[in-house]
Amino acid sequence: MALNPKQYEAVRQIFTAYLEKKALRKTTERYAILEEIYSLSGHFDVEALFIHLKNKDYGVSRATVYNTLDLLVECDLVSKHQFGKNLAQYEKSYGSKQHDHLICTDCSKVVEFCDPRIQNIQNTVEELLHFNVMHHSLILYASCKKENCENKRL
Repeated sequence: MALNPKQYEAVRQIFTAYLEKKALRKTTERYAILEEIYSLSGHFDVEALFIHLKNKDYGVSRATVYNTLDLLVECDLVSKHQFGKNLAQYEKSYGSKQHDHLICTDCSKVVEFCDPRIQNIQNTVEELLHFNVMHHSLILYASCKKENCENKRL
């Protein structure tokens, strides 16, 4: 997926403001990581991101990738997910619509879906229980029905 220059400029401004507010350095490595994330599509893990950066000859360490991801999660530019494994998965969050996830327990495939009924349930819960729901996370674990599931159980 190609980087959307308008979107990247917006996230860069948000990240810059966040770094300035926290009195943190605005390094080329941090911006390279941000740019790489916003050129990816779908979910990724730290190792995949690190390899993408290394393949583009960015001189960043794994520690820098981890630390920058933490900052991007803190300022809501990246979402972090734990899909039942020890490995955290990330995805860009700026400009993305609310969605939920379906995970294959055999091949670990992640499928995003959106169902307006979930929003209706959230609104009802808010009203009945007098809460203000700020966000939610719904993860369904299942087994692929497709024959091409890479790790189909016999």
